[in-house]
Amino acid sequence: MMPGYATKQECIAVAGVADLQIRSLLDRQQFSDPLGHALRVGISSATWPIFGLLWPSGARLAQRLAMRGALPGERVLELGCGLGLPSLVGHRLGLDMTASDSHPLAPRFLRANLRLNALAPMKYRHGAWNAPEPGPAAPHSTTLRGRYDLLIGSDLLYDRDASSALAGFIGRHANAQSEIWIVDPDRGNRAAFSRQMQGLGFACTQERLDSPASAAHPAYKGRLLRYVRA
Repeated sequence: MMPGYATKQECIAVAGVADLQIRSLLDRQQFSDPLGHALRVGISSATWPIFGLLWPSGARLAQRLAMRGALPGERVLELGCGLGLPSLVGHRLGLDMTASDSHPLAPRFLRANLRLNALAPMKYRHGAWNAPEPGPAAPHSTTLRGRYDLLIGSDLLYDRDASSALAGFIGRHANAQSEIWIVDPDRGNRAAFSRQMQGLGFACTQERLDSPASAAHPAYKGRLLRYVRA
């Protein structure tokens, strides 16, 4: 249970791994913040519940990660993980997986979903895109630090300012040979984000992920943006 919130539990099928039980918020009307966390981190009551829902782009990213599998020694980071479905898939596959988000409730839901699926604890770090990386004087900080080999995220390009901060964040946490995957449902900030990534030395290729409606899923239109150092 999540005090103050109505939740639901769903069985999510991702080809290549065992089905996952995911606890999420019941709907977008869920808001409970008696201690004022939302005000302190600058999240409005309207956008507060968004982290706690399952989104179609996240399912596409989880599926693509399951298809790719693990590479020895590779460190993988999910950006803006929300409920962390791709991270849970990667963790189940045995990847060296780290989930990150800036929402105060994201780690609580992630821990609950790990328990629901009898999975071992997984690394989680606070990842605010516009926050500086902690220095060596804070060795035990829970804020994200270090560099990763594969950085993944879904439906992250929701406004221009966020896209600009995201590109800089990726630049600080990507290795020289890193690959970045962003699954985007054709949002309008895609071109601006790709220009920002190009300024950091990343070239982009795109792959359509469109699928028609089925009995189990609504139609989806979007693409996988893949960035590598030019």
